[in-house]
Amino acid sequence: MWSFVGKKDNQRWLWQAIDRVSGQIFAYVFGSRQEIAFRELKALLQPFGIQKFYTDDWGAYSRNLHPDEHVIGKDNTWKIERKHLTLQTRIKRLIRKTICFSRVNEMHDAVIGIFINRYEFGRSI
Repeated sequence: MWSFVGKKDNQRWLWQAIDRVSGQIFAYVFGSRQEIAFRELKALLQPFGIQKFYTDDWGAYSRNLHPDEHVIGKDNTWKIERKHLTLQTRIKRLIRKTICFSRVNEMHDAVIGIFINRYEFGRSI
């Protein structure tokens, strides 16, 4: 999920891994749209023993995932799109035209992280 802090040049990406069946978030990472952020997310997912990754056709996925465990397409990504709409509805910082915005990356990430922890896991950080 794409957002920005201060101006559009300072992009922030929210990377999420969601269980395909239950819709539960396993892990999330904030960063840029670089392979480093995806590798951080993949490292957080290792203890779960995930065998299939359903993603879009962005190049970092195919470079960092084995073809046997990688499925490209929109069929199994609708739940993550639903999560993004929930975030955009409840966190006004993720809407472009609003008076609520972040000026610092850490505050932006903290607000979204606290919301995810409370909404998904029923607890704060």
